Amino acid sequence: QVQLVESGGGLVQAGDSLRLSCAASTRTFSSYTMGWFRQAPGKEREFVAAISGRGGSTYYTDSMKGRFTISRDNAKNTVFLQMNTLTPEDTALYSCAAGNRLTRTRPRDYDYWGQGTQVTVSS
Repeated sequence: QVQLVESGGGLVQAGDSLRLSCAASTRTFSSYTMGWFRQAPGKEREFVAAISGRGGSTYYTDSMKGRFTISRDNAKNTVFLQMNTLTPEDTALYSCAAGNRLTRTRPRDYDYWGQGTQVTVSS
């Protein structure tokens, strides 16, 4: 069982940046692909980014490439999502997830989920 706890969300203005963190309680953190998803009210959960176990490979939704950066610190069992130039369209509940499947962009690719952290971007 892996427990994930997100933090770093909040209310910001358009153009601001935020850095989300997700702390994992597992001794095998580096064996998991970690992903970030988001879900806005009335919309389906959307893939944001993922990073391989050792951090050597990263994956992004095309619309977020260049603005969002995923990284991880395996010594601290933590994955991060740096979000720059935020817009109101980025407003959503952001959740991190852990999995070890070969695919990584669908919610069903992940076995463990955090509760999420709310990001609200005002115009």
